[in-house]
Amino acid sequence: MAFQISPGVNVSEIDLTTVVPAVSTTAGGYAGQFQWGPVGKRRLITNETGLVSTFGAPDSNTATSFFSASNFLAYGNNLQVVRAANTSSYNSVSGGSPVQIASEDTYDVSYASDSSSVAFIARYPGALGNSLKVSINTANTTLNASATFANWQYKGNFSAAPNTSSYVASAGGAYDQMHVIVIDEDGLFSNGQKNTVLEVFPYLSKAVDGKNDDGSPSYYRTVLRNQSRYVYALGPTDYANTSATWGTTAAGTSFQGVSVGATVSLSGGTTKAVQDGDVSTAWDVLANPDVVDVSLLVAGDASTTIQQKVIDTAVARKDCVAFVSPPSTVITSATPDSVVSTWASSTLSRETSYAVADSGWKYQFDKYNNAYRWIPLNGDIAGLCVNTDKVADPWYSPAGATRGAIRNVVKLAWNPTQAQRDTIYAVGVNPVVSMPGQGTILYGDKTLVTQPTAFGRINVRRLFIVLEKAISNAAKFSLFELNDEFTRAQFIALVEPFLRDVKGRRGIYDYRVVCDTTNNTAQVIDSNQFVGDIYIKPARSINYIQLNFIAVRSGVSFNEIVGAV
Repeated sequence: MAFQISPGVNVSEIDLTTVVPAVSTTAGGYAGQFQWGPVGKRRLITNETGLVSTFGAPDSNTATSFFSASNFLAYGNNLQVVRAANTSSYNSVSGGSPVQIASEDTYDVSYASDSSSVAFIARYPGALGNSLKVSINTANTTLNASATFANWQYKGNFSAAPNTSSYVASAGGAYDQMHVIVIDEDGLFSNGQKNTVLEVFPYLSKAVDGKNDDGSPSYYRTVLRNQSRYVYALGPTDYANTSATWGTTAAGTSFQGVSVGATVSLSGGTTKAVQDGDVSTAWDVLANPDVVDVSLLVAGDASTTIQQKVIDTAVARKDCVAFVSPPSTVITSATPDSVVSTWASSTLSRETSYAVADSGWKYQFDKYNNAYRWIPLNGDIAGLCVNTDKVADPWYSPAGATRGAIRNVVKLAWNPTQAQRDTIYAVGVNPVVSMPGQGTILYGDKTLVTQPTAFGRINVRRLFIVLEKAISNAAKFSLFELNDEFTRAQFIALVEPFLRDVKGRRGIYDYRVVCDTTNNTAQVIDSNQFVGDIYIKPARSINYIQLNFIAVRSGVSFNEIVGAV
């Protein structure tokens, strides 16, 4: 405020409208093995259809991983997925030696320049790309374009023959247009339907500076790079050695073509076995909370080494919970309770409230391969948390008959008895049981903390994640402000309405916010720090019910026994 010599009125504005922001609690994260898709790049998947579209349908090698992700999506619509692949896997090509292009980034860095050795390449590594076929039809300097188009077997997918674009014509060039079509030759992308047309790209240009009427690029390499889900072009293509003009500028160029339609099959793609190191690298993509917002980490069919990696990721982030299942050996074990207990207490060897373990695997139908599969339950358990957030709040337990019903279960690998449930619950493993008339239910809500603590329950851990994440985001508005009574009062006024709302929604029994000179001492202030102490009494879930049925004599008054009501 400017200093005034004479009397007057100064007006200033103080914003007290800031509120604690809502935070995401239903976003999942998963890294696993798939047949298709970018390697080492996260993609947001909202449903099973999108999972197939981006990462391919499952085969026998990828089914367990695929359905771990798919089962989560049966409850929610927000899953960040990262494909893990062996670095020795190759992309399919239409000629020349196979190459390795893991993602668009690899293509842009290493394959931006033209090459005459390879015409087309599968977009991602793996043997699945061997199912692809590409066919082109081009305008021609020596052949009648209409005639060659008329004899092309894929002409029905286009309205007219390629010729000269208006952009190239205005630059004094000619015959730059081409049609490109991508075909699923072996039916591996199309549920067994061979020679299915996957993509159609009309009126692409051979001119590197080619443009559509709306100004967007029409150069065939650029269009395929930006729009195709299946192939890149590494041209100029070398069909019949007629493509020397392809990839040049439009000015004064009469572009050469190919006769009729040139069709090539892709081959040489390989899928190498995925190793733990490959999966670990994929999980690193989800490790940074400043870049990736996830709340639930699905371990899937991971080895113990990767399970530990996933748990350690959640512990390091401190804003999410990891979900793990015991090894597949539980399916065939004669003493599954012993196998599960040993895995949780000794093999897994993680004592943390940021992880949740379940008791096993479920049997479900694989519609893509007409087969039944054993799938770990952790995708479903994480999904129950999503469903809980939909029907209630994160601080409610995802277990029990109300919110703990697991979907799409033919049978369990192991349906533990009461005694077996007692054994595994003691080491922090949550039993999943099938009960007559009730279905398959999550029958526990423990984290992997075995010592007595409030954080030994899923709902309490998730409650504190919500509180910590939301309030810390709101507290950023206090950074670089003055540590004085006004700022401290402003912080309290920001936090208390939020906690009052959570209390009203049964998340906490009570709370207190302390932010004054008792914790912001002169030493704290001089150290450029700001301290807010937030005391929480978390709501607790019921794990044990005691019902006492008491028989009394006919002549006895209940008031004599229990007192007057």
